[in-house]
Amino acid sequence: MSGTRLTRPNPLPGSNGVAFGPDGRLYVAQFLAGRISAVDLGSGDVEIVVPEGGPVQSPDDLAFGADGSMYITDLVPGRVWRRDPGGEFQLVTEELRLPNGITCVGDRLFVNEMRPGGRVVELTGGTVRVLADGLAMGNAMQLGPDGCLYYPHMLTGQVFRVPLDGGAPELVAEEVHEPVAVRFDRGGVLHVLSRGAAGIVTRIDGSGDRSLLTSGVVGLDNAAFDAENRMFVSSYASGGLAELHPDGRIRQVVEPGFGGPYGVTVDLGGRVHAGDHYRLASPDPSGGVRTDELLIFTHGVVADGELLHLTSQYGQVSTYDPATGESRLRANGLARPMGIAVRADGALVVAEADAGRVVAIDSADEVSVLAEGLDHPVDVALDPSDRVYFSDDHRGGVFRIEDGDAVPIATELGAPQGLAVRGDEVFTVETTHGRLRAISLSTGESRIEATDLAVAPPPAEPRALFADGMPGAPIPFAGLAVGPDGAVYLAAEGIVRFQV
Repeated sequence: MSGTRLTRPNPLPGSNGVAFGPDGRLYVAQFLAGRISAVDLGSGDVEIVVPEGGPVQSPDDLAFGADGSMYITDLVPGRVWRRDPGGEFQLVTEELRLPNGITCVGDRLFVNEMRPGGRVVELTGGTVRVLADGLAMGNAMQLGPDGCLYYPHMLTGQVFRVPLDGGAPELVAEEVHEPVAVRFDRGGVLHVLSRGAAGIVTRIDGSGDRSLLTSGVVGLDNAAFDAENRMFVSSYASGGLAELHPDGRIRQVVEPGFGGPYGVTVDLGGRVHAGDHYRLASPDPSGGVRTDELLIFTHGVVADGELLHLTSQYGQVSTYDPATGESRLRANGLARPMGIAVRADGALVVAEADAGRVVAIDSADEVSVLAEGLDHPVDVALDPSDRVYFSDDHRGGVFRIEDGDAVPIATELGAPQGLAVRGDEVFTVETTHGRLRAISLSTGESRIEATDLAVAPPPAEPRALFADGMPGAPIPFAGLAVGPDGAVYLAAEGIVRFQV
């Protein structure tokens, strides 16, 4: 059977650094997707130029040298790469910690580090020359009309500049709203992008006068100006690419969308909620995606009355109240918690993938182990009797927990991930085969409900979860949920609804 797609696929999941290439296209680094794409600004066509699975793991920013080479900061492994015009890669350095902002000035290459105590450096022939240190998390930077490098301090709301050949850094602006990138237009006006929910851009002219532009682009990340002084902006939160006009109007060149897939849930009112790494999001009636709240590192999600319970693959489980915007931390330090469900007594049941455990978190936030010694539990679900089921995408099965033991319900499946119970059946997504399977809980018989789903099996070698304390890219997982009307919802390049 075919499903109804509630949201459009996202051609640019997680758009970060942007730079114009020699061919006139705008190149986009995609940290979450682990790839680099090129966008034709006239047609909006997107071509993947550097696919995932190659030497570059987590591209965050890029720049082009005078000879047409692309230089890339690979954030979490701490590497800087050169991709020559022929498409071959050379490692420039791996001596930096969390390199992010990058720019070329003629044949010279400059990079900064996104960490407390970071540096601005010049890379020459494999050597590192420090221009400035003590950065409070650097990010996208650019040469100014005065010949100095301008860069943000993300943690302190400041912008600094430093001469290319060294000297004391100088404070340019402070009390700037959540600065993430600095860019100059063709007239020399400094634009400082905010990473917050309102999409604020602070303009600072040569006299230091400021004006604010509220774009509405959630989670601005970077910008580039073309020869006609048109400004194009990226969003780490929703992806896509937009032209931002001086009066605040937006023209979407590439429509935004989900960055996942991750977890999905449906509340009692029938509203769909998805965990989308940097935010909670939901489908809108036009087939697009609405950002409900910037909630950094949200992956698993389950509705519980008026509340939402969330997991972050970086170790946290929390409860979020959409009415008040308040979050309560329920557990910390877990080993990649992913799927989550709620028992009748209010306890949270969580798949702790990297620990090979399924755990419960009670109302007092005490963590207890329901089963351990598992391979890689990804999602959990409960039947009407509150029995716990989990999917294991490494072991290829769906299991029920009985007295701490994993009892197989279905085996020899293709990397099952998302899990949801409806009546006497449990549904799961076989990511290896791209299909939705229903399994009878009483007989074990199963059937295929849908095929050719836009899901992918887990990576053979997941990217590093942490480096220098900085979270790396999470593992995508295809979440499943059952709505109040009995429909099954799948997170797969957006949200798909199946009336099974």
